[in-house]
Amino acid sequence: MRVLVVEDEPLLAAAIAEWLRGEAHAVDVVLAGDTALDRLGVHDYDVVVLDRDLPAVPGDEVCRTLVAANRDTRVLMLTAAAEIGDRVAGLSLGADDYLSKPFAFAELAARVAALGRRSRPASPPLLHRAGISLDPAAHRVVRDGREITLPRKEFAVLAELLRADGAVVSAEQLLEKAWDEHADPFTTAVKITILKLRRKLGDPPVVETITGVGYRIGGEPG
Repeated sequence: MRVLVVEDEPLLAAAIAEWLRGEAHAVDVVLAGDTALDRLGVHDYDVVVLDRDLPAVPGDEVCRTLVAANRDTRVLMLTAAAEIGDRVAGLSLGADDYLSKPFAFAELAARVAALGRRSRPASPPLLHRAGISLDPAAHRVVRDGREITLPRKEFAVLAELLRADGAVVSAEQLLEKAWDEHADPFTTAVKITILKLRRKLGDPPVVETITGVGYRIGGEPG
């Protein structure tokens, strides 16, 4: 998924981003509310991890703006306040979930994953096609009974192709979902990742290139 972390404590923001990247998400980080609004105007994020207490533009205002735009992006709001009234106030702004500081990174990652499932059409917990089975939660890939170890980017690209269920996914779409904002749109990163993925998945080849359009997983579901 593509995740935006909005947190004004740089060390905490970096730690959250690193944990989520370890879950194969593409993560962008900003430290203020006005910058968050700029990013939200450019990218379609699946989930925003949003600190409520931000400089310049408060987290409440960022949440209101995002909700008013009627986007599919889900919001996990963070705050140092642990009172029930504060949580209710945050949820009443339109946040989808609320987590009080301090928190366990594993819990935050689990909540982000749950919100991500709600930001897009429901997909099964296991993704299957052309003899490939991918378990997003366990970060596990099996093809025809053979387990395949994939690094984060290759795993994320394969997951997006499987979610498309045979439809073509453009290189731009893969960059949007599997890379962060520092990715060069003119880079060959997608092409190189696809080549590595094909090699690891083995024969017969299942990742098809549709010239000038993108990539897809051929074969039948299941």
